[in-house]
Amino acid sequence: MTESSPPLRVSRLIELLKETVEDNFIQVAVEGEISNLSRPASGHLYFTLKDEQGQIRAAMFRGSARSLRFVPEDGMQVVCRGRVSVYTQRGELQLVVDAIDVVGAGGLQIAFEQLKLKLAAEGLFASERKRPLPAWPRTIGVVTSATGAVIHDILRVLERRGVGVRVVLCPVRVQGEGAAGEIAAAIATLNTVGEADVLIVGRGGGSLEDLWAFNEEIVARAIVASHIPVISAVGHEVDVTIADYVADLRAATPTAAAEQVAKSRLELEGHLDRLRLQLASQMRIRIQQIRQRLTPIQQRLVSPQMQLRLWSQKAATLQDRLQRATFRLRETRQARLSTLAGRLDALSPLRTLERGYAIALREGDGTAVHDAASLAPGDRLRLRLARGVARVTVDEIEGAT
Repeated sequence: MTESSPPLRVSRLIELLKETVEDNFIQVAVEGEISNLSRPASGHLYFTLKDEQGQIRAAMFRGSARSLRFVPEDGMQVVCRGRVSVYTQRGELQLVVDAIDVVGAGGLQIAFEQLKLKLAAEGLFASERKRPLPAWPRTIGVVTSATGAVIHDILRVLERRGVGVRVVLCPVRVQGEGAAGEIAAAIATLNTVGEADVLIVGRGGGSLEDLWAFNEEIVARAIVASHIPVISAVGHEVDVTIADYVADLRAATPTAAAEQVAKSRLELEGHLDRLRLQLASQMRIRIQQIRQRLTPIQQRLVSPQMQLRLWSQKAATLQDRLQRATFRLRETRQARLSTLAGRLDALSPLRTLERGYAIALREGDGTAVHDAASLAPGDRLRLRLARGVARVTVDEIEGAT
C-alpha cells in the first residue's frame, strides 16, 4: 500500500486479518494453562490459555463442550485443539476450541475423580445405603451385551451350580456413544417390569475408554434409583468403575457375580436341609414325650358316657333350683308392685278430681291457674274434670288478691 492509497477502515483491516489468520491456522494444537474460566448459562466455555510469555483468549462453544468427559478448571495444563480466528467486535485474536486434552493425567481419569468426589459427597457410596442381596433369588436380571461373553459366563455358572433360577437379559451396548443411556434405561426397565429379584450389571474387561459407560453419571444415578439390589460386575478384578462404588455389591468379574448369586441360593438350600433334619428330630422327641404323658392320663380318664350322665343330673338339679328361685322372686316382686300401686293411686290427682275438684288450665300454653288475679274477663280456660275436659270463658273475677 502506497502513501497515495486511501486509508483502510478498521472493520476492513480486521476482516483482512481474519482472512489471513483463518486461512493459515485452520487446525492447531496449543498447550497452555487454563485461567479466567467462565461458564455462562448458554453452555459455552470462555477462558484464557496462557504460558510464561503470553496468552490468548479461547472459546469452546456448547456443541463441543458437551462432548467433554471432565470439567475444565482454572490451573489445568491442557492441549487445546481447534482453529485460530479474529473476534471482529474487539479485533482480538482468539482460539476456537473443538477438543481439550489434559496434559499428564488423562481427561477420562480426571472426569472419573471429579464424579467420584461429587457422588461421594452426596453419600451415594455409603455402606449403610446399600442393601443385602435376596437370600433366595428366583429371577436374575442381567444388563449387558447380548453377544458378549458375559451372559454366556453367567448362564454357564448358574447351570453348573444347578440353582434353577430364571434369567432375564436386557441387552445393551456396553461401550461407545450412547451406551451409558442404554444401560441406565435397561436398569429402569427391569425395575418397572418388576420380575427380577437381583440385577447383574456389567461387561468384560477393557481399557478405561472401553469401560467408560460404567463411569457415566447417568448409570450411577440409575443404579442408586433401582429398588432391586444391583451387583456391579465390570471388567476384571483390577478394574474399578463408578458403578462399583454405587452398587449394592461389587463383584470382581461377571463370573464372580453369578457365583455370588448361586452361593446365596445354595447356602440357603443347605441351611433349609439342616433345619428340616433338626425339626424332624425335635418332632420325634416331642411325640415320645407326649405319649409318655398320655399314658397315666388315659388310665385316669372317666368314660364319656358316665361323665355325660353326671353333667345331666347336675343340670337338672340346677334347673329345678332356678325355677323355684324364679317363682319366689316373681311373687315377691308382684306383692311389692301392688303396694306401690296402691300408694301411687292414693296420691294421684285423679282421685282428687273424683271428689268434685277441677284443674283450670290456660287455653294457650296449658299452664295451671293458681290465682284468680292472674285472669281477666274473656280469658279462655280448659277445666280438667275427673272425666273429660270443659272449655269455658271467664266472665267475672271474684276474690282476686
